[in-house]
Amino acid sequence: MTRYRFIAHAKNVYPVRLLCRVLRVSHSGFYDWQQRGELPTAKQQADARVTELLRAAHTAARGTYGARRLTAELRADGHLVNRKRVARLARLAGLCGVHRGRAGKRGRPERQAAPAPDLVRREFTAPAPDRLWVADGTYLRTWEGWLYLAVVVDAFSRRVVGWSMSDAFTSELVIDAFGMALHRREPAQGQLIHHSDRGCQYTSYAFGRRLRESGVLASMGSVADAFDNAMAETFFASLKTELVYRRSWPTRHELEVEVFSYIEGFYNPRRRHSRLDYLSPIEYEARYRSSIPAA
Repeated sequence: MTRYRFIAHAKNVYPVRLLCRVLRVSHSGFYDWQQRGELPTAKQQADARVTELLRAAHTAARGTYGARRLTAELRADGHLVNRKRVARLARLAGLCGVHRGRAGKRGRPERQAAPAPDLVRREFTAPAPDRLWVADGTYLRTWEGWLYLAVVVDAFSRRVVGWSMSDAFTSELVIDAFGMALHRREPAQGQLIHHSDRGCQYTSYAFGRRLRESGVLASMGSVADAFDNAMAETFFASLKTELVYRRSWPTRHELEVEVFSYIEGFYNPRRRHSRLDYLSPIEYEARYRSSIPAA
């Protein structure tokens, strides 16, 4: 307890001037301290600094990060913080992450012959980049109608390597997404598996021909079973929770711009994944490449 605080507690029993004389402080200094109010402690000042860092990190992450990712973000910037402290300060500051709702019911599979075998069997892991890509499409609501999005995700790093958007879910949409992935990554022929569901866009002759021309092996899960394409479904769940469901979208163009910004400006380069040691997809791939001995 400081001398000024002791005087404040004891002044109802003893005169202030007497207390100040005994404790060897000036009574004017005590009255100045009392008028200013008690100064924050070192711990309170440190918490205030961490809170400001959390606010900045939360804003940079589009308001999506919870305590675990905020902790990883601050640690990556060189700040020694633990998750319990981050959770406490974030809660006091009203900084909340976004969370997914419970999964819906599984669809009933339709009877249909598989145009390609399932080479993945729900093992969405890969030893290196460009060994396994997973692809899927989804629809996003706007006031103008649906906006359809097709993506290609690298199973090694969860990086979205190809994407395309349109007002119709056609074979051209998934071909465009696959074409972007090919152009960006230039995978070696015969070493890459492309896994999707059995939607008509992926079973179309045009898409199958594109795969064969590129030397990519086709793999397809069962019909209407999200678990057979869980990695792509996980990306869509993150996109919708962290971006789409947080507001309404008057036009397709406005949502297109924001989806592009989410994928290329946040998800690939910055969003931290618990399965990637809280690195972003681009950071995870960079760490992998830096570990490969030079030829």
